Amino acid sequence: MTLLLSFVPEFLVIAALLLVERAGPRTDWWRNLQIWALQLTVALAILPLLRGWVGSALIEGAHLPFWLGFILFLLLKDLAEFVFHLAQHRIPFLWAMHSLHHSDPEMAVLTTQRHFWGDQLIKQVTVWSVVLMIISPTPAIAFAYGMASLWNLFAHLDARIDFGRWSWLLNSPAYHRRHHSRLPEHYDTNFAAIFPIFDVICGTYRRPDGYPPTGMERRPENLWQAAIWPLIWDRPQPAPTPTGTTPGTAP
Repeated sequence: MTLLLSFVPEFLVIAALLLVERAGPRTDWWRNLQIWALQLTVALAILPLLRGWVGSALIEGAHLPFWLGFILFLLLKDLAEFVFHLAQHRIPFLWAMHSLHHSDPEMAVLTTQRHFWGDQLIKQVTVWSVVLMIISPTPAIAFAYGMASLWNLFAHLDARIDFGRWSWLLNSPAYHRRHHSRLPEHYDTNFAAIFPIFDVICGTYRRPDGYPPTGMERRPENLWQAAIWPLIWDRPQPAPTPTGTTPGTAP
């Protein structure tokens, strides 16, 4: 029950952002909800069994002032997410999973939850554990980080919000839309979750420009396909059946 209650702020922020999001068709909104439900199921049933780092840390958050512990934990977690995200675009088997997120034809708030269910399991024993080796957060620090990470929902908002010359300071819908862009000239840029300074350091920062189209050639047609996405993501998209014909027959 405690774990379920931890999702309440996320539900509330999503509901609020949906009210202010740009009106328009949402081809995969129901699929996004299904994928999110699958993620939550795995998080509740499997993630607790896959224990991350439980040993001592280099820095004990309890020994630091709250504000300092929170800032350190926030920066380290955001760096870890940045590194993992970069790896998802560089390592083929990770991209096979991550491409599900990029397959949404209309990037919007609910796209935030469109991730392959196995991503969180890999993070649990890799980047999340590395952060815990460096700093052990107090419950208050962990809660504060959870609230700060909801910024990712805003970053996926379908809205023309651009921080302009200050876009290197904080992620925005325009900044992240460039990352989801279908235009080849936008590929492999703007990986940051919260702080684009990591993109600046790694040379992947690009100032957002315009309102490019998003999505991929293929997307899951049902929840089953989403559940096995890494196995089918690169298969050719089936051609639509002409109206008035049945599969296997000539029109």
